[in-house]
Amino acid sequence: MKVIVNGKEKTLGDGASLGDAVKGEVYEPGTLISVHLSTERQVEETNDFEMVTSKGTMTLHLDDTDGAKLWKSKIQSIKGSTVRWSTKEIIAFGAFKTDIPVDRTERRYRKYDCFFTLGGADNHSTYIMIARKGHVRSYGAGIDNIGRITLGRHVLETTSEGEKLLEIRPVVSEASSENIVVTKDLGYKLKEGYSVDTNILIKLDPRSPASAEQILTAGSKGYLNITDSTGTLIGCGDDLDVKIPAEGHQTREKGSVVVRNTGHGTGRLSIYKERRQASPSHNNAGMVERGVGIVSRAAEGDRITILTDPPRVLSVGMTQSEGENFLSRHGLKQKRSGDVSDDAVIVDQIPEETLKAASADAVETIGVPKDKVFRIQLDESHHGDVYYFRKVTGLSHKPIGSLKTQFSFPGMPMITFYGDEERSKNLFPQEPFKKCKKGDIGVTNQSRPHHGLIGIRLEDSKEYGPTGEEPYGTNIIGRLVDDPKKLGEIEEEETIYVMEERK
Repeated sequence: MKVIVNGKEKTLGDGASLGDAVKGEVYEPGTLISVHLSTERQVEETNDFEMVTSKGTMTLHLDDTDGAKLWKSKIQSIKGSTVRWSTKEIIAFGAFKTDIPVDRTERRYRKYDCFFTLGGADNHSTYIMIARKGHVRSYGAGIDNIGRITLGRHVLETTSEGEKLLEIRPVVSEASSENIVVTKDLGYKLKEGYSVDTNILIKLDPRSPASAEQILTAGSKGYLNITDSTGTLIGCGDDLDVKIPAEGHQTREKGSVVVRNTGHGTGRLSIYKERRQASPSHNNAGMVERGVGIVSRAAEGDRITILTDPPRVLSVGMTQSEGENFLSRHGLKQKRSGDVSDDAVIVDQIPEETLKAASADAVETIGVPKDKVFRIQLDESHHGDVYYFRKVTGLSHKPIGSLKTQFSFPGMPMITFYGDEERSKNLFPQEPFKKCKKGDIGVTNQSRPHHGLIGIRLEDSKEYGPTGEEPYGTNIIGRLVDDPKKLGEIEEEETIYVMEERK
């Protein structure tokens, strides 16, 4: 049987399940998948159709009439017709053959009504007419109106004789309860003509590079966590401790992806299920181009696989040589700085934001020798402290972070780094350590004046932690994987680079 998977046709065996459909597709295990009914059934159920002309697209809403039923049955004949005549009152597409009876009764037509007419009282020359203004006239067709143009009415003002009706397609609501199932069950059985989305595809908005980067950061694991869901939107609040400038904003349409730029919840990402007016506190960061059905049913606690157009362009963590190849695949030029050797590790990229990098003449990649990047492991059980550390270092949004040395002296039992006083106000004290080991990473908690200071212990101690504080003022958050002796050569105000190594 044939099904559509992420917009592409696939041939599957009879009795195939979602597990068969997702093979080879972009899909993170445990995330939501939407299954839509066959196109034929959707077309039967919809009452809205897009009429795509060479001047633009109009939406026709069908009435519950015999005229509407006839129009549906004649779509293939109507498609491809041209504007045969155009006046101040009407435009007419045709001609095609029908069996509509002749009726010369005058009728009243409202502006934007769509109806049939018979050329020369002959149903072999049937036309579709759209009223440009209200009027009363006989057009010879003995059948009810088809419907009314509801969207794209401006197209009528510019359409003239000779323009072509290129396409007629159903407007199908992906969120309709009658034609969609959203599930995580890979055993769900499919049928001929079903359409499956394993992910949502977001087209990023070039007017909002910082907000677009927030989408890329939130989805860097390949999926979005849904932290809240209402009848209007779904949201992801995983990364709220950010600064987002005011960028492009407009009406929030269904499928709009926006990022809050001010106030409570700055950095929150929202995807809209319904249309809402523009708000200066919300930047339009992108639009869902595929997978709106998944959005319609996602609930708090769900995960959804995410793709973006363009994908993230970040070379940090690669070697200079790998970075060059990576950027080249995206059609971008590399400008090396720092250590420019092929095996040097890229620790920073300018511009860092994907949309800015995509439009730059060249992307600067800053390299350092491999032994200047220190491997660390963080203790996820201390979530708040680890969150703080990742924010201060930049590990919250890229593979390699940085720390600026605050205090270092040959022979000292520790090395300390600058923190962030504002962010550190919520570093609540942990259970005091019994012994601080060589290589332990810690932060000074809020019980002490210098809260937020970050340190690494270079010698074992039962009395003092990585930042020189006593046990009650210290929160241990992880440890250095590499030999701590290498840190003894670091000077004050020097920057070091760190990379997480997962346990």
